[in-house]
Amino acid sequence: MKVMIRKNSAGELSAYVAKKDLEEPIVAMEKPGMWGGHVTLGNGWQLQLPALSADTALPITVDARRLSE
Repeated sequence: MKVMIRKNSAGELSAYVAKKDLEEPIVAMEKPGMWGGHVTLGNGWQLQLPALSADTALPITVDARRLSE
């Protein structure tokens, strides 16, 4: 699924899923750099993100995979 990852002015990361009209904060990350691991959203969803460079500019839209619960 297409997911937009962005950072607000306070430095907090969030994910927006357009097909679900869902925007949630990213509350946990498997890897410190976020990319190539999974992240947990505020609603409990876990998304597997693609491996990208740690200095990837935000906002960015990526293909993420929702992990089973």
